[in-house]
Amino acid sequence: MHIPKHFQLNDEEMIYDFIEKNSFATLFSQHNGEPYATHLPLTLNKDESALYGHFARPNEQWKDIENQQVLVVFQGPHCYISPSWYETTMAVPTWNYVSIHVYGKIEIVEDPKVIFDSLNDMVNKYEGTDSLYKLNDVDSNFIEGMSKGIVAFKIIITKIEAKAKLSQNHPVERQELIIKHLENTSNQENLRVSHLMKKNLKNINKRI
Repeated sequence: MHIPKHFQLNDEEMIYDFIEKNSFATLFSQHNGEPYATHLPLTLNKDESALYGHFARPNEQWKDIENQQVLVVFQGPHCYISPSWYETTMAVPTWNYVSIHVYGKIEIVEDPKVIFDSLNDMVNKYEGTDSLYKLNDVDSNFIEGMSKGIVAFKIIITKIEAKAKLSQNHPVERQELIIKHLENTSNQENLRVSHLMKKNLKNINKRI
């Protein structure tokens, strides 16, 4: 991924937090000699520096993916930035966004306990702690039968590229104008980008 120095994210905790909050990802690999992608939720295990997930067994991407160097893209909020919001007419439109690229090697997981634990972690993540639904409460024979319809995997992370394009290459005053216009909307993507821009400006002020 092309990352100009203004937009590079290096804070590991911030990157991991972003992955966990935007965990519905796109997994790219080579399948039958061609690029292939699957959209799926993934869970992050920081201690192992790994991602866990599973394919539907009929999705044949898994058949030749093991030991490949794969790319996982986590896409965050993004929105159009109009030059009409600037204090000058010498400008062009652009797009603000956050994106994390994770590279790694895939291992197919066959251990029933590891598979169940990874599924349980995913259910707990999205159900929340107060949910009445617990995978442990589901009949084990039913879970075993359903598990035959998936192929679980683990991605050992080898490299992470993180980019937050939030108008950092513009003067602070212009960034504040952009934030003002983004906040004057009900569009959730615009509001999420404005929140990240404000947070970034606060961090800049702390360093000054």
